[in-house]
Formats: sequence, structure tokens, C-alpha cells
Amino acid sequence: MQPITRLLCTSILAVISPLAWANDANAQARHQWHEGITTGYQSLTIQTAELAESTRGYCENPATARRARLEAAWLDAFLAWQRVRFVDFGPVENNNLSWQFQFWPDPKNLIARKAAYLIGSDEPITPQVIGQSGVAVQGFPMMEYLLFDQQLNAGDSALHAARTCELLTNVARHVKSNSDELMAGWQAFRPHYLETDQYRGTTIRAGMATLEILEERRLAQPMGLRGNGKRNPYITDAWRSGNTLMTVEATVDGLRQFFLPGLAALLEAKEESDLAERIRKQFGEVQQNFPGAHLPMATALNEEDQFRVLQSLYVDISQLATLVNDQAAVALGVVRGFNSSDGD
Repeated sequence: MQPITRLLCTSILAVISPLAWANDANAQARHQWHEGITTGYQSLTIQTAELAESTRGYCENPATARRARLEAAWLDAFLAWQRVRFVDFGPVENNNLSWQFQFWPDPKNLIARKAAYLIGSDEPITPQVIGQSGVAVQGFPMMEYLLFDQQLNAGDSALHAARTCELLTNVARHVKSNSDELMAGWQAFRPHYLETDQYRGTTIRAGMATLEILEERRLAQPMGLRGNGKRNPYITDAWRSGNTLMTVEATVDGLRQFFLPGLAALLEAKEESDLAERIRKQFGEVQQNFPGAHLPMATALNEEDQFRVLQSLYVDISQLATLVNDQAAVALGVVRGFNSSDGD
């Protein structure tokens, strides 16, 4: 080989090799993300199937033990949703599936108003009625309202009243059907996701947006650190059941299981192994320092010793958000974009 030819080949390889390495890392990350999200969606389908069965069993035979199993099944399914809630792209965008699983926030108490209308109506509550009634009716928050709302369950419409059971059973079936649809859609989406490089940035931005929402809307606002400065548990997820902090923990756990592996792989390919390790350690810090006993948010906000524990959690998540949304995003060249859940 002539010296000039050898020099030309060496120069071409010097340009191509980093690009090929980056493409390999991007493909590896998308593979890890798709596999992780698949695991999360599989769990959601399993848990919603158990929820639908528990709902049917309780309404047919409303024994105390069956009520306890139903409430546990609702929580297991809702937490399974929280673990994949960060995925805001792909099949979950079809037919507003994300909003159908969880209508939130609900500042006008639309869920209670819709429930009162349907329970008070003479029209049979069928799958078709649920499908036409809007996202406030169709998901986990409606089921939580029927199971845990104190005012509802102190009146004539308390479970296991026939109309309330009819509504609960059909919402559970709707959630199960949507879970099956989402799982099938995600499997069909696999080739497109793996072959399309833009989903590298899309997936990273989904994780970034979730951390931002966790920090600002699910913690800072109810803690009174934003807005009018007043503590307010009633703007959080799952406040009726007292499981707000469990939903936060599940979202963090979902990010750690399904989002972090791909993110770390990309950082390591960029020779940012130290940053990848710091993010891993910060996820561990958040989970290790999580408030014990999963207190209701109202308790955590009203008791000063518990509020200090909540403040520590907020700091942990803020530090995690800084590592991912600022440092990792900059290292990977990802710009925070518009997020549909912002409501703007």
C-alpha cells in the first residue's frame, strides 16, 4: 500500500470508527430500553388482569377478605403503571392511553362528579358507556375514588352497592383491555423503535420530563415549595388511598430498572463512566432514604418531623434530576423539549 493511500485509509477509519461506536452504543441503549419497558408493560398486563378478577370476585361476594384483596390488587396494578409512567411516546400516545390509565391532575374534582353522574343515572353502565365517558372515568383514579373516598363510602352508594360495583367492574375491565392493547402495540413497535435513532433522544427526554414532574409537581407543589407556599396533599397522586409516596417510589424504581441501564450505556460509550456511576449511586440514595412506612402525604405534610424526612427525599430527587437533566443531557447532547404532560 502506498503511503498516501495508507494515510487516506487511516484518516477515514479515524472518522468512521467513533461514529460506528456511537451507533453501536445507541442501538444497545435502545435495545436495553425496549426490553426493560417490555418487562414493565408485561407486569402491568398481569396486574390489571388480577385487578379485574378481584373486582368481579368482590362484587359477586363482598366478603371482608375479598375487599382487602381488591384494594391490594388495585395498588399493585397502579404501582405497575407508575413504573412505566415515564414512557410518553409510542403506543401509549394512541387514543390518549396514558390519560386513560391516569387522569391527573384533577383540580376540578371531575372524577367525583363523573362518578356521581354515572351512579345516579338509570342508564346501564356498560363497556361502551365507559369508552364514551372520557378519561376521568376510565382509569386507576376512578377506581381509587370508588374504593377509598370517605364521603362516598359513608353513603348509600358505598361499595358494594350495585351501581357502584357496576361502574367499578367496567372500569377495571377497561383498564385491563388498555393494558393488553398497550403491550401488543409495544411489541409491534419494536422494529421501528430499534431501527430509528431519534428514539435515543426521545427516550432520554421522557426520563428527564418524569424527573422534572416528580421534583416540581409531585413533590415541590404539594410541599408548598412552589406556587402559593401552602402545603396541599390533595393535588398529589393517590391521596384518597394514602399511597402518594408509594407512587413516587414506584416511578423512581421504574426509572432505575427500565431507563437507567440504557442511559448508563450511552454515558459509558461517551467516556462518562464517572457520571454514570454517580447517577447509579444517586438512584440508590433516593431509594435508601425513602420515607419509611409509606406515610400518607397528609401525614408527611402535617407532622414536622415527617416533613423533614419528606424534605430529604425532595433534596435527593432534586440532585438526581440535576445529574440526569443537566449533566447527562449535556454530555449526550440532548435538549429538553416539549412534554405533552405539561398541559401547555
